[in-house]
Amino acid sequence: MTAYVCSRCQVHAPADALTWCCPRCRGPWDLEFTSGPVSRASLTSRVNSLWRYEEALPLATHAPAVTLGEGRTPLVPLTDTVSAKLDFLMPTLSFKDRGAAMLAELALRLRQGGGLSHVLADSSGNAGTAIAAYCARAGLDCVVYVPEGTSPKKLEQIRAHGARLTVVAGDREATARAARAAADAPGAFYASHVYNPHFLHGTKTYVYELWEDLGGRLPDTLVVPVGNGTLLLGAALAVDELYGHGLVDRRPALVAVQAEAVSPLAAAFHAGEEELSAPAAAHPTLAEGIAIPNPPRARQILRAVRASGGTFLTVTDDQIRVAQRDLARRGLFVEPTGVACWAAVRAAPQRGRCVVPLCGAGAKTGLAAGVTPQSVQ
Repeated sequence: MTAYVCSRCQVHAPADALTWCCPRCRGPWDLEFTSGPVSRASLTSRVNSLWRYEEALPLATHAPAVTLGEGRTPLVPLTDTVSAKLDFLMPTLSFKDRGAAMLAELALRLRQGGGLSHVLADSSGNAGTAIAAYCARAGLDCVVYVPEGTSPKKLEQIRAHGARLTVVAGDREATARAARAAADAPGAFYASHVYNPHFLHGTKTYVYELWEDLGGRLPDTLVVPVGNGTLLLGAALAVDELYGHGLVDRRPALVAVQAEAVSPLAAAFHAGEEELSAPAAAHPTLAEGIAIPNPPRARQILRAVRASGGTFLTVTDDQIRVAQRDLARRGLFVEPTGVACWAAVRAAPQRGRCVVPLCGAGAKTGLAAGVTPQSVQ
């Protein structure tokens, strides 16, 4: 296996250990891993899932033990210049399956090596359902911590996969703190979509698929929702790898979208800050999946957006409501968090060709109230 490294402290740890964060600063791990170039010509004969990009994956295998056929989601046009990647068509109905497949594969290998007794995760819903499903596929015992107020449909899905739920009184941050405390128990593998970098190497396949489907090119702009930043950081990884191997000749701008009600990264970016000076207040928003007041990878997210020549945009709940109705009238039923990027692009059109992800299915949360069909233009 590869090794973990803390980008702040340069502390290292073997990736077959259960140490979930840097022991010095308690920050998230990065992965010491060098990808190989992926040959587009070879892809036609490969498995039709994200595991087809095996040269780029740290847990590469010709026959992964844990897969539900995730990845390879459709890319469909919304306008002449904007396309949507339908990641809500994943097995558990959200893009989080990309990272969950990697974490469950890792957990299974760790159990085979001895020492792992159970998997735990914390989530506002989608990551928890994905981890629960892939642990079920792998035959792993799983506990998922969720905040009170999580969508009942998401709770039902987690339970259906056999995971044990721990509902935490308080908000998303309180839930994360409770899970991190439990993660220090012997035998626990913290399948964190924030702290474990294998998750980011799963989400980067989003961009590898765009590269493949666009004939070896990337769009001018990638618009990505950002709470903890797992899709954006995965996208940045993929862009760096594709460019570094000479497989693309330019890098797209990364445009990050936050909910206006909880937008600490957007505020820091526009203030010229390199990291968060203080957590944001936790206000309610329809975009609950990206309402993260204090993302642990804030510095990395801000650096990635600036390096790409991109920016941060924010959207209001009213814009989210209208965008959700608009997509539904186009045949695409997406949960409120998942429409944030489309809401942002409608308000602030981007240069050149642009791709937005539709990250979670509307069946998970239902239709946001407050906008009539007649008000959607």
